[in-house]
Amino acid sequence: MTKILFVCLGNICRSPSAQAIFEDLLIPRNLTDDVQVDSAGTADYHVGEPPCAIMQRVAAERGIEMGHLRARQLTLADFDHFDHLYAMDRSNLRTMQRMAPPRHQHKLKLFLSAAPELGPDVPDPYYGGIQQARQVMDIIEEGAEALLQELLKSDICP
Repeated sequence: MTKILFVCLGNICRSPSAQAIFEDLLIPRNLTDDVQVDSAGTADYHVGEPPCAIMQRVAAERGIEMGHLRARQLTLADFDHFDHLYAMDRSNLRTMQRMAPPRHQHKLKLFLSAAPELGPDVPDPYYGGIQQARQVMDIIEEGAEALLQELLKSDICP
């Protein structure tokens, strides 16, 4: 089983959106038993909270449910457990690089590494409105599809 973790700052906007979208992409490909997906935040600001309401609304507009997810903070155990850890932006990637033991550094990448045309960072929609949330969800959808295609071309993902 391939284990993937998406990471942002508070785990209530970008990373749970990436988790929900990526899980949704696995369903029609019958990969839900082969790939485990989770999300976490580098900070503990929102531990135990559901994804923010605006991102849930935008996800629901696209037929994706994410209200069952709960924010959690990235832990040292995550570096052992997950095969791939994708940061939603360079700031969180740097935090992950500082936290991760040297033997796990190779697991750390930017979420948009498979879709460089979208830029290096997924913008944080936390203080934005509905339009920004939709734009961020568009980026995450494109990035998740590109990431899945990259994984399917390798021996990383069945």
